[in-house]
Amino acid sequence: MDYLELRNSFLSELHGVLNTVELQALRSKYTGKKGVVTQKLKAMAAAPKEERAALGKAVNEIKDFIETQVKEKETALSKKDTRSYVDLTLPGAYIKPGGRHPVKIILNEIIDIFVSMGFAVEDGPEVETDYYNFEALNIPQNHPARDMQDTFYIKPQGAESPSHSNVESNIVLRTHTSPVQIRVMEKRKPPLMFIAPGKVYRCDSDISHTPIFHQVEGLMVDEGITFANLKAVLEAFLHIVFGPDVPVRFRPSFFPFTEPSAEVDLCCFACKGSGCRVCKNSGWIEILGAGMVDPRVLNMAGIDTEVYSGFAFGLGIERIASLRYGIDDIRLFYEGDLRFLRQF
Repeated sequence: MDYLELRNSFLSELHGVLNTVELQALRSKYTGKKGVVTQKLKAMAAAPKEERAALGKAVNEIKDFIETQVKEKETALSKKDTRSYVDLTLPGAYIKPGGRHPVKIILNEIIDIFVSMGFAVEDGPEVETDYYNFEALNIPQNHPARDMQDTFYIKPQGAESPSHSNVESNIVLRTHTSPVQIRVMEKRKPPLMFIAPGKVYRCDSDISHTPIFHQVEGLMVDEGITFANLKAVLEAFLHIVFGPDVPVRFRPSFFPFTEPSAEVDLCCFACKGSGCRVCKNSGWIEILGAGMVDPRVLNMAGIDTEVYSGFAFGLGIERIASLRYGIDDIRLFYEGDLRFLRQF
């Protein structure tokens, strides 16, 4: 093979190179230790002395030409979008499937249950005024919920510090989804039957509290609504979630926006009511709060209490998720540990 044929042969093979691996193989074929050009250099020793200079010049020229072409091709390949080339012989990359967060699983389940009962779903702002978060819900100025350690108060730029006495200008991150109930009652008249799911915020952080968590609150307002209606709805809900044989009790309590009020408890799953660490030896586990809507709250929303009455309830999603999955530290839901989340 003369040098012109060698050059043309190299250029033909170079044209078919698609990646740097093939390029290095071609370079080795021609200029490597056992390459074609290298062999020609070694063969010069057997050539007549008077021809060696011309042969050496020709071999070095073809060698330089090959190296130059290889470098140019290497530069071109580095700039080329290699994503357009797919090696179909390579095994596919396994992408682990995602999943719903355990809190989201429980939240969706609860929404589905109440929707099946005929409740609508309402939403509202997470950044609220003091009026909707407290005043309209019959929470007086000296109520513990007003404590700055419990509520995140927002101070607008250039404004004075939040004041407990200035309910018109104070802005808060809502501490419950109850403000949604007030906003809906102001816009629509009874009959009303809806739930308000969403995120809420409080200045708490320990094994049973996080600064952000989820609630579902419900409201039913119509003519002739009694505590018996409240009891029937909540018992039906809890028996769907925790099983038809779980005992439920209503224990008198106090909430500023309901009267009468009650805490709703479930018989402890662990000890079946005999008392254990899970239920703090009481035999019962508190699950939600409820009551008949205080007439003052209905009046402030423009609803005639001579005609209408209603009940309200509220429950924490993380609380139910903890009981359902046997989790004793609520912070695990929000630490982002995939070892924990993949269990669901």
